[in-house]
Amino acid sequence: MTDDRTCSRRWRVRPRVPARAGAAGRTLFIGLAVLIAALVGCATAKAQSGASVRVLVYDGAGSVQIGPADAPSRVALSGGQLAIDGKPVGTHWTPRGAGPWRVGPRRVRGGIAVRARSGRIQVLNRVDLEAYVASTVGGEMSASWPEAALRAQAVATRTYVLHEAARREDRDWDVSATATSQVYRGIGTETEETRSAARATRGEILTHRGEPILAVFHSTAGGRTATASEVWGEDRPYLRVIDVEGEDIAPHTYWRTEFAAADLTGVVSAAGVQVGDLESLSVTRRTRSGRVERLALRGDRGRIELRGASLRSLVGSLGLRSTLFDVRETAGGFAFVGSGYGHGVGMSQWGARALAERGLSYQRILARFYPGTRLERWSSRRLAGNLSKTPSVTADRGEVR
Repeated sequence: MTDDRTCSRRWRVRPRVPARAGAAGRTLFIGLAVLIAALVGCATAKAQSGASVRVLVYDGAGSVQIGPADAPSRVALSGGQLAIDGKPVGTHWTPRGAGPWRVGPRRVRGGIAVRARSGRIQVLNRVDLEAYVASTVGGEMSASWPEAALRAQAVATRTYVLHEAARREDRDWDVSATATSQVYRGIGTETEETRSAARATRGEILTHRGEPILAVFHSTAGGRTATASEVWGEDRPYLRVIDVEGEDIAPHTYWRTEFAAADLTGVVSAAGVQVGDLESLSVTRRTRSGRVERLALRGDRGRIELRGASLRSLVGSLGLRSTLFDVRETAGGFAFVGSGYGHGVGMSQWGARALAERGLSYQRILARFYPGTRLERWSSRRLAGNLSKTPSVTADRGEVR
């Protein structure tokens, strides 16, 4: 065990003192010996922890500011290679120094490496797991929210990373920095509250049958969460339909989006649905949680019924906040009237806030949204071992190890 608790226990070791030392000498010797033991022990613990996560923090074709936070360089593509402030450097570049680093609008800790791949610039950041958790909690929740809600988010965030690292063993990163994984903005979203949430839950993850769970979460459930099977077609026994209370003050609990008939026809056509000018839309089937499972579209050139990925693609094209909605005809087109924000699976963040305000602990909040799971505290060594399953990458190839 190499965590902070082991480190703190070393302060209680009683060293041997030479028999001939006087009282003052004995006191000084003991103090020095304990201090040295503590410092060496703590340094050893930190050196052996090694629990870090690899984050894809930039993936784009445009130029971007990268480098030391106080003096970044302009990185661009030139003939399929990287150009640093206009100077070609090849397909891989690792800036020198200890950081912190700037990558576009982000300032990040740890190490970074840059590479050109398939006409895009990719920046990878290897950062301490707990620093990543502290930042991501601030990226996903307001730091002013109740302590229990922030701690629940910290556990979910850490667990999600462990799950994704195991699932993506053939990838060069564990998670991306955007909402496709979790929102990670680096130092800018760290606060004392988010760092406290990470410290208080250090090493804690949710497991099912001994493995980290898919600890997904979303902004607002709209009163009821969805199962993983409803949304992704893959059942997870701990991602169930859960009634959620206390979301009424959330900004996206209730929403309405209207389209003129011609505008909606254009959006639908651009999304690859060809039925001509839209004449009607109707929900033909709902999931257990009340979300739209099938949506029928009728136009002057035919009718089509969407489900699964095609339905989710259309919902994204329309900018709808969730699939928990009704469709109503208006004088000039159609209105989507809905509730909730996000996929609806796992923990509702606004629901977690409501439970925390009622006085529930983060352990009870997690048990509520992930039933049948176990809250475990893993040592830093065990965490590092699980995160290191993904291939190690060498700095001279523009990857971080």
